Amino acid sequence: MVELDDDNQVRPVKPQPLTDLELERLAAVLKRFGDTSAMNLEQLDGFLAALICCPDLVPPSEYLPKICGGNIVLEDEFSAQPILKDFLSLIMRHWNAIVDTLQSGEVYLPLLIEDENGITHGNDWANGFLRGMELRKEHWADLVDDEEHGGSLVPIFALANEHNPDPTMRPYKEPVSTELRETLIVGAAAGMNKIYHYFEAQRLLGTEPLDNMATFRRNAPKIGRNEPCPCGSGKKFKHCCGMTTLH
Repeated sequence: MVELDDDNQVRPVKPQPLTDLELERLAAVLKRFGDTSAMNLEQLDGFLAALICCPDLVPPSEYLPKICGGNIVLEDEFSAQPILKDFLSLIMRHWNAIVDTLQSGEVYLPLLIEDENGITHGNDWANGFLRGMELRKEHWADLVDDEEHGGSLVPIFALANEHNPDPTMRPYKEPVSTELRETLIVGAAAGMNKIYHYFEAQRLLGTEPLDNMATFRRNAPKIGRNEPCPCGSGKKFKHCCGMTTLH
């Protein structure tokens, strides 16, 4: 979004985070899908965070069914109904607010839901993030295997697998303490900024600007770390423009 300043010069408008009332509207529509695989608000926030960090843009036609539990597939079905059109608009605004936070270098705060005791667990957010990663596993493999930077994913994996049905996948044998949970949530939030900037060069070189959620597309292939940098310097990508990604 843009607006004109006093000199009639175009300037970008800072995305406004959703209000509590708008978040309630978003949560209400999610509940109406009535599918066991449909996301709640916390899962949605983690899911969008992963899609935003990923170097490859995922089109709405691919990720909307994941949000809705498969009940709705095509974007035009959303625009045909006012409630669903509003739902899509709220998602787009929330997406842009997350992007603005990460681009500005501010600390990203996961949207966590309190239980009946007023405790935020973070498991749904982490599982939503992993569901976002699943859509482009091949792109996330670089970070997962990176010994220096892959640690930013550890708190997210730990929260996501805390109650894994397979006991061997659980990160801790004993119940997670309040102090450890707080450390994991803080680590996941801090890791978001690192993850976003890790993939920054690939996003800039591999995608077009995000004008709206219905026109995502790639216009260049992913660049390998050891391939020549496309700027023409003759250096490897990881030692040139890719420095913003790897350090």
